[in-house]
Amino acid sequence: MASHPTSQSIGFTKEIAVEKTLLRAQAFMKQDTSGGIVLMAAAILAVLAANSGFAALYTAFLGTPVTVAIGSFEIAKPALLWINDGLMAIFFFLVGLEIKREVLAGELSSLDRAILPIVAAVGGMVIPGFVFITLNWGSPETLVGWAIPTATDIAFALGILALLGTRVPASLKVFLLAIAIIDDLGAIVIIAVFYTSELSTNALTLSMLGFAGAVAMNRLGIKALAPYLVVGVFMWVFVLKSGVHATLAGVLIALTIPLKRKDGEEALLLRLEHALAPWVAFLILPVFAFANAGVNLAGLSVADIFQPLTLGIATGLFFGKQIGVCGFTWLAVRSGLARLPGSVGWHHVYGVACLTGVGFTMSLFIGSLAFGSQQEIITSVQLGVIIGSVLSGTAGYLVLRGTASRSTPAAPEKA
Repeated sequence: MASHPTSQSIGFTKEIAVEKTLLRAQAFMKQDTSGGIVLMAAAILAVLAANSGFAALYTAFLGTPVTVAIGSFEIAKPALLWINDGLMAIFFFLVGLEIKREVLAGELSSLDRAILPIVAAVGGMVIPGFVFITLNWGSPETLVGWAIPTATDIAFALGILALLGTRVPASLKVFLLAIAIIDDLGAIVIIAVFYTSELSTNALTLSMLGFAGAVAMNRLGIKALAPYLVVGVFMWVFVLKSGVHATLAGVLIALTIPLKRKDGEEALLLRLEHALAPWVAFLILPVFAFANAGVNLAGLSVADIFQPLTLGIATGLFFGKQIGVCGFTWLAVRSGLARLPGSVGWHHVYGVACLTGVGFTMSLFIGSLAFGSQQEIITSVQLGVIIGSVLSGTAGYLVLRGTASRSTPAAPEKA
């Protein structure tokens, strides 16, 4: 006589299935390529949403008004700007933590190690900007977007490099990471200097008082998270009201987070960095990509690709980054100012230079600052960023894969 499964056995089977699913999810999230895969999926989903029967729903979602008010004090923005000003402030907070750690205790902590990625990153910002300006010189209305191709998407670039595993030297990942971090620092300076609207001195003064308070807490040895969190929210609100882009509050408060250890415990900065990294990689950046990569392809033609704005961004990312990173690296090594990392050859440098042309989220973000809600121009920005990033990522992967197949595989990095 056949036995039938009981409700208890069915429940037990479901528990095992759920546990296996969670374990697979955890294993996926630990892979270096996972963040880039989720980011790419979000971008593709955005393009599909913007070019399907869900286009009206997608647009309505981004335009949904959201208001936070306390008495007469309120912040009212559409959902898109809450994502770009709010969620991205958390991303820049993580960037600030990484910059501080690298400068105080990492690859940028000594001049001899930092000089090569600094020079390479400067080249990777100067030349793409020059390429863009050259192609848009006759279009003064688009010149404000000159900084769009200067950015590098660190999650995508490192994700593509991780696809090659141990076939490339471990020092190459460190080199790319250092360039990307310095590139992010450059983006922060560019946003603060060139993409700031009219200033409210009262709001800016209040935000700087908050920053001074956070610095004082650091000096007094306060290592609890809550006080920094309260001050960080205070700073974000008043930086937002000041006219300076609100994401800069995330960077400033990050610089005050203690890196020194207490009683053998892990430093607060490191704990925050480890805790935030998966949220940024698997939630914040994908949500940003979904909200900003939805280019509407209806009515676009080949001629649109060759418009000065689109062409300037695409060529700046693809050619400008290659020329800037490779050229400035060669000058630094040739002049004796720096030397290539161990096991890294010029073919590796060229592959990394290609990968720095993957601007994606950072380029889209700067584009949103440059052109605001001018939808027709934003569409050209999205098109240029996607073309330049896809070409750069594909070229970088193929160059480094071809290099790896012709050489001895690098030894795995030791734990």
